[in-house]
Amino acid sequence: MTSCSFSSSSLFSFNLPNQNSLHRRPPTIPRHVILSSTDGSSNGASSSSPPTVKPSRTEDNIRDEARRHRSTSANPFSARYVPFNAPPGSTESYSLDDIVYRSESGGLLDVQHDLDALRAHDGAYWRNLFDSRVGKTKWPYGSGVWSKKEWVLPEIDHDDIVSAFEGNSNLFWAERFGKTFLGMNDLWVKHCGISHTGSFKDLGMTVLVSQVNRLRKMNKPVVGVGCASTGDTSAALSAYCASAGIPSIVILPANKISMAQLVQPIANGAFVLSIDTDFDGCMKLIREITSELPIYLANSLNSLRLEGQKTAAIEILQQFNWQVPDWVIVPGGNLGNIYAFYKGFKMCQELGLVDRIPRLVCAQAANANPLYLHYKSGWKEFKPVKANATFASAIQIGDPVSIDRAVYALRNCDGIVEEATEEELMDAMAQADSTGMFVCPHTGVALTALFKLRSQGVIAPTDRTVVVSTAHGLKFTQAKIDYHSKAIPDMACRFSNPPVEVKADFGAVMDVLKGYLGSEELRL
Repeated sequence: MTSCSFSSSSLFSFNLPNQNSLHRRPPTIPRHVILSSTDGSSNGASSSSPPTVKPSRTEDNIRDEARRHRSTSANPFSARYVPFNAPPGSTESYSLDDIVYRSESGGLLDVQHDLDALRAHDGAYWRNLFDSRVGKTKWPYGSGVWSKKEWVLPEIDHDDIVSAFEGNSNLFWAERFGKTFLGMNDLWVKHCGISHTGSFKDLGMTVLVSQVNRLRKMNKPVVGVGCASTGDTSAALSAYCASAGIPSIVILPANKISMAQLVQPIANGAFVLSIDTDFDGCMKLIREITSELPIYLANSLNSLRLEGQKTAAIEILQQFNWQVPDWVIVPGGNLGNIYAFYKGFKMCQELGLVDRIPRLVCAQAANANPLYLHYKSGWKEFKPVKANATFASAIQIGDPVSIDRAVYALRNCDGIVEEATEEELMDAMAQADSTGMFVCPHTGVALTALFKLRSQGVIAPTDRTVVVSTAHGLKFTQAKIDYHSKAIPDMACRFSNPPVEVKADFGAVMDVLKGYLGSEELRL
């Protein structure tokens, strides 16, 4: 796999009609004008016909409206970087406008909010505020992330925000899957992959790129944004940077991601480097590069992304009318997301929106399972592993950056770690698809964890359980094709559903259909 570049000389110029005529705005109608349907035309309309409200037309866009209604009062909320899990009495902190990724000791950073300021409002206030913004187009609150702006980046100006109104993703009641395969009646799948670029990474990238947009306007030394990626991070980064006109640099492991994932950063104009190494090698390179060049690091080592990702947890609570589920199962690779979910749930508890948090499960592919091995050892010394190839390619990571965050989250919510073999995760994916979903292999990993915890009696049949689906199944069509074609070596593909080849003959087709319609499978 090699990177592609396109020079400006390869682009064509066209003679177009006068650009001013193409972009001339239509005549405007003052806001809130009601036009009567009796407009003088001979259409037979009665003078008693009710008035018709026409959509208001103005020269303003939604950003302009946000500027016009901007509050002039002082913003009481703030946030800063602090060392992750800092000891009591630590005074080390940094402004979010500082370009810093590690603490003085070399440890991870965390975004710390002024909880005392947030506690000036009770839980009911925050629940009502967040609920009032759902499904609206008011900038920037139509986003599932920025509808919680006070808890994300409270000090950023609305003008600096780069958003595709991400979030607000479907919480799917997996009724048939739960009943048929697990004997459960309250199983839900949080489809974070139904998003702008097809994965949960949009939730974090809108925050990071918005902050970069702010830094560039402040003339901070940032010429572009870079990331190492197994696919989804690069897709999200390149899309949000393209929206803001910010250069993006992507380092990918050669021949280790799907073409559907590779084409996204290319299409969005990123500068793509395909490197003959694995993700951990790419991560090492991008950290070295960003320490030498004015390129902002976009990987989850940067704690800004987790501020966006934590809103998925808050959103789950909203969608359950602020009732707390018993379990939330999250696929884990670089392990930032499991901490982000913990942080979102914990903030809701600390600020009085809910009275408890769910137990979390982190699910890993057996071919890339350092957290699982660490958990099974009783949390003894962590040892990275060499990640082997897995269909769940986005979590094919043997030396996760956020290992300390993940361990902290799991130990503080009585969490569990499970693993899935390649056959288990592909079978689980196929079973989910057979009940109307279309999930990614990573969701198959999480579903396998659920199968195991149900069979062990850890998760009860009536436990309200949420499985987090991190990416859209359309990014992994080749894996699905190979499974249903039984083309995967040493895998039985028990739930494959290959097409049946039949001659173009009515009798032959009828024979096949009669056999299918009378099959035992359909009578179940």
